[in-house]
Amino acid sequence: MFKLSTLKPLTAVVSLALASFATVRIHAQNLTLEGQTGGFITPTAYVVLSEKGHTWSHPAVGYHFVNASKVIGYVHTFSIEEGIANRFEFGYTRSVHTGGNDPSFSRLWDYPGMNVFNGKVVGIKDGQFGPWTPGIGAGFVVRTNDKFVSGALNQLETGKLKSYTNGDIYVAVTKTWLHPPLPFLVNLGWKATNASIYGLGGQSTRLSGRLFGGLGIPLPLGHNLAAVPAVGFTQEPPQVVNLKPILFPPGTGAHIPTTMDYAIRVTQKDNPHFAFDIGMGHVAGVIGTTAVPTGVANPPYVLVPIDLKANKVIGTGLSIRY
Repeated sequence: MFKLSTLKPLTAVVSLALASFATVRIHAQNLTLEGQTGGFITPTAYVVLSEKGHTWSHPAVGYHFVNASKVIGYVHTFSIEEGIANRFEFGYTRSVHTGGNDPSFSRLWDYPGMNVFNGKVVGIKDGQFGPWTPGIGAGFVVRTNDKFVSGALNQLETGKLKSYTNGDIYVAVTKTWLHPPLPFLVNLGWKATNASIYGLGGQSTRLSGRLFGGLGIPLPLGHNLAAVPAVGFTQEPPQVVNLKPILFPPGTGAHIPTTMDYAIRVTQKDNPHFAFDIGMGHVAGVIGTTAVPTGVANPPYVLVPIDLKANKVIGTGLSIRY
C-alpha cells in the first residue's frame, strides 16, 4: 500500500527539481520539420536567438528524418535558419524524398522532393508586458515544386506532370513557464493553408483556416540538460486536388485526419546550442476507397481501400545553433 509518509520526501525532490528551472531560460531556436523555430511540426512565437549586442544570429541548421516507408516513403529535410534582432527569422529547407514500398499507391510520392521557404516576425515577446504575457508571432511558409499526390494524379489523368506551389500564413501564441509547481510550454495557432500534410499530401482544393498547437513539459536531466516530452497537432484541409475523381463511390470525399506528433526533445537548459528530437507521428491510415477493374464481367471492379499506412510513423530531428 502507498504510504503518505513516502509522498512527502518525493514531493520535496520533485519540487526542488522543478524549481531549478526558475533560474534558467530555454530559448527556442530548435527547428521544425520545415525549418521554423518550434516543435517537431508546429511553429512557435519565437525566433532564432541573436546574442546580446548582435543584430544577426548565428545560423541554426537542422536535419529531420521521417520513416513512412510503407506507402509515402522516407522524408529527409535539411534546413538553415537566420534570426534578426530577436524579432525576425527567415530560412530555407530542402525536403528530400525517397519512394515507398506499396505497389498500388507509392507512385503518388515517387518524386525527389520540394523546396520550402519560411519567414517569421515576433510582435510581442514572451513576458514582454509581465510574466504571464505570451509571445505572439506571425509567419509564412511557401513550398515550391510540389509534385506529390496532386501532381502525380494529374499525370495519370492527362499524361502531364504538374508541379504545385502552396503555402501557409499563420499566427502563433506561445507561453513558456519555467516555475514550480509545473513548468510548461504551450503553443496555439491558426493558419490559412492550401497544402495537405505539409505538401506531402498534395494541394488542397482551397485555402482554408486550420488550427495547430502543442504542449511540452520541461524536465531537468542534470549537466545543464533538459528533456521535454511534448505533443503537437495540426488540422488538415478536408480535400486534395485531383484526388476526388479516383474515390469511389462517386461524390465521396477523402478523410484526411489531424496530424499528430508525440516527441521527446533533449536540449540544454541554459543558452542551448543543440536539440535532439525523437518521436512518433500519426499522419493517415485509410483515407477512402477506390475502384479497381477486375477484367471480368462480374464483378467488373472491386473496392480497394486507399491506405497510407502512416498511422504510426517514426521521426527524428537534430538542430544546431553555432
